[in-house]
Amino acid sequence: MSSTIEEITSILGAQRIGTTSSTIDWILTDSRSLCFPEETLFFALKTKRNDGHKYIPDLYQKGVRNFVVNEIPEAASSYIDANFLIVPNPLKSLQRLASKHREQFQVPVIGITGSNGKTVVKEWLYQILSPDRTITRSPRSYNSQIGVPLSVWLMNEHTELGIFEAGISEMGEMEALRPIIQPTIGILTNIGGAHQENFSSVQDKCMEKLQLFKDCDVIVYNGDNELITSCVTKSLFTAREIAWSTKDSERPLFIEKILKDDTGTTIKYRYLGFFKEYRIPFIDDASIENSLNCLAVALYLMVPPETIAERMLHLEPIAMRLEVKEGKNGCTLINDSYNSDFASLDIALDFMMRRSEDKNRKRTLILSDMLESGQTSKLLYRQVADLVHSRKVDHIIGVGEEISAAANRFEIQKDFFANTSELLNSGLLNQLHNEDILIKGARVFHFDDITDALELKVHETILEINLNALVDNLNYYRNKLKPETKIVCMVKASAYGAGSFEIAKTLEDQRVDYLAVAVADEG
Repeated sequence: MSSTIEEITSILGAQRIGTTSSTIDWILTDSRSLCFPEETLFFALKTKRNDGHKYIPDLYQKGVRNFVVNEIPEAASSYIDANFLIVPNPLKSLQRLASKHREQFQVPVIGITGSNGKTVVKEWLYQILSPDRTITRSPRSYNSQIGVPLSVWLMNEHTELGIFEAGISEMGEMEALRPIIQPTIGILTNIGGAHQENFSSVQDKCMEKLQLFKDCDVIVYNGDNELITSCVTKSLFTAREIAWSTKDSERPLFIEKILKDDTGTTIKYRYLGFFKEYRIPFIDDASIENSLNCLAVALYLMVPPETIAERMLHLEPIAMRLEVKEGKNGCTLINDSYNSDFASLDIALDFMMRRSEDKNRKRTLILSDMLESGQTSKLLYRQVADLVHSRKVDHIIGVGEEISAAANRFEIQKDFFANTSELLNSGLLNQLHNEDILIKGARVFHFDDITDALELKVHETILEINLNALVDNLNYYRNKLKPETKIVCMVKASAYGAGSFEIAKTLEDQRVDYLAVAVADEG
């Protein structure tokens, strides 16, 4: 959904410098993720350690002409065809724009908060509900003061259901996120110790998180958790509650039995007088609890219990998101299987661009049909082709009848196949050498078979590195330092065995000041 720069100026109550007419489709807060400059509005955000205003000259050179700022940049007269929207606080303006955008939609919106499990519940709900609805959801774990408005901005005329995460780290933050998400269905996953240093008590943190649900129609939570139950009672919500329980048979959703075996868990439950069961391919307690939150929402949305059971049985683990793996023939694999929609494609292509600066290496995208987009194939694959060209992909390998029918839209090296088996049997994968390969496919295409065929299998012992956790740790210690204090990160000895290139690129992407090694040859 497009907005004119005039409409945005009015919404923000901004002072506008510049008269160039523009249509805005993309919101940008990170200059490194620029894709479509002419259609982009850049918010120059100020943080403790950075200032978006200093990236304006570079963005202008790349074609961006619309900026939200709190001060006019130096030599503003040289930006002859640019629009500057001057506001007191660009972050608050970003949030206001997203709130106004959200108000255009009269569809169910699920808001998820809690200390753990938000992303898993969001992605599992997507797996369970997307076959029947066109869903807009938070990309990856975009749940911060910046990530939430960027997520909600993705809602468009095709959206039939929204699913958004909300994370907070201190008091007062949820009050800013609630009008952006405006959830009609609320899920509180759990309350733990994360970010506890900024709250006087766990109860205060729970009450702050519950602020998200002030105007919800229904709230889902664990009725066996005494802290959560007490805080919900104190919040005096008028919403319907689906507090599931394994102990209290009077609860609307009562869990009668949880039976674990070697390959999964069978859960028997009673809801509104009928008895049903489902099975998940996991046995850990966290997955069981996450599935119960999903069950409650699916039942509320009147998904038939038989359909829920069938889809629960095929839930996929969520860890496999943008995994970087060593491939055969000098290739690097970026595995983002089981997650195929336009917003996540943009993020994954941006991820690949940032990690492939060697101009001699090709960028290859293996992409399946995008299902449940709500758009016509003609419009969808025109947008996909524009995105692929903008992100400088060299070679696309398409799998599926719809993307194959749109082959003429891709003006790069291209190969198309009707299904995954046809691609695997073609021999094409053996011809890929020294390339960065992004693998993105809808679940029904079983792209894990492609990953298996491309992955270099040298050792049976695997060390998995969570780069998001690395970034979280970096930011934790950054917050303990003065803004002017520089950071040097040790990446010697192959980043202590964690992978020198991957770790160094991630740290560089987070703009650390120095990378340190033991000797020059190692550098």
